[in-house]
Amino acid sequence: MERYPIPTVGALVQGPDGRVLVVRTNKWRGLWGVPGGKVERGERLVDALRREFREEVGLVLVDVEWALFQEAVFPPDFYKPAHFLLFNYFARSENDGVTPNEEIVEWAWVTPREALTYPLNTYTTPLVERYLEAGGG
Repeated sequence: MERYPIPTVGALVQGPDGRVLVVRTNKWRGLWGVPGGKVERGERLVDALRREFREEVGLVLVDVEWALFQEAVFPPDFYKPAHFLLFNYFARSENDGVTPNEEIVEWAWVTPREALTYPLNTYTTPLVERYLEAGGG
């Protein structure tokens, strides 16, 4: 187990037609969420976000903006005990061609309201709700 909280980044990304991307991974016990991952030592948060999206789903992000901070202390829906600091963003992608890596089991472009009907992990629901409150979707 890690000695300190793990900084991570993720984003709710809008595609060219206004829908947002949600993904399903085994790390979150088959629940849906948004792409993202760990911040490397010396890496800026937005740089980590852009890297994680390229690695996990092959998307280039534009118009990245701050959304929400969350802390996850031993989340029950994560596959192992962990303590995360979740730095969440909103962004856009100018294309919707997803090229998933081995972490992504399934993905879908959905309206934000449709996203809320998916079995989301605990930390994605507040991100989608914040997006809707901010006028997204």
